[in-house]
Amino acid sequence: MRIVFVRHGEPNYEKNCLTETGIVQAKLAADRLKEEGIEEIWSSPYGRAMETAEATAKVLGLPIKTLDFMKELDWGGINDVPIFSDGHPWDIADEMAKRGMDLNDDNWEKNEFFAQNRVVNSVHQVEKGIDEWLSELGYDRRGLYYDHKIAEDEHKTVALFSHGGSSSAALAHILNLSFPYMCSLLHTDFTGITIVRMDKKLGIGSMPCLEIASDSRHIQK
Repeated sequence: MRIVFVRHGEPNYEKNCLTETGIVQAKLAADRLKEEGIEEIWSSPYGRAMETAEATAKVLGLPIKTLDFMKELDWGGINDVPIFSDGHPWDIADEMAKRGMDLNDDNWEKNEFFAQNRVVNSVHQVEKGIDEWLSELGYDRRGLYYDHKIAEDEHKTVALFSHGGSSSAALAHILNLSFPYMCSLLHTDFTGITIVRMDKKLGIGSMPCLEIASDSRHIQK
């Protein structure tokens, strides 16, 4: 199975929709995604992700299914406790690197930047949701890896339209990397495409493969 993660197009965050540029980007992404053999389209329920997904759904003639847990992450101080950069994960990742901190620390959520940050709970919601979704698609999480339980001829390529934060949380979990490390590693452009391939052989303990990351060539023309 292949999961095609797509970030939404350029947004109007206040109105939770795409800008005119974002609409163009979504159409360019849809044309690019025709090459991937997508059989199902899933999306965050947020308007900017749904509008981006709609462009591809129209081209491929597929319905859009929603995944509530893939809505954008919520960050900021718990109970309005002041924290660095208002808890912004990408700013925090940059600051951790400047201070020489280990971005891939397994205990990242307990450090000074995240201990009182609402984003930790949001990340956990994505981790729980992505594992439940993958289980429905044939992959059960066991420890660090995924057991594969469906026949080889039942594999699909699915597209998942979401956000920079929620996709980073999902990818970090699937690939066994820390969330701040993934924030630092992937600065995905609008409609950027990242593809993960799951093992097609029945069995236990398979490690997903990263095929492509942050591909935005379709909007760089």
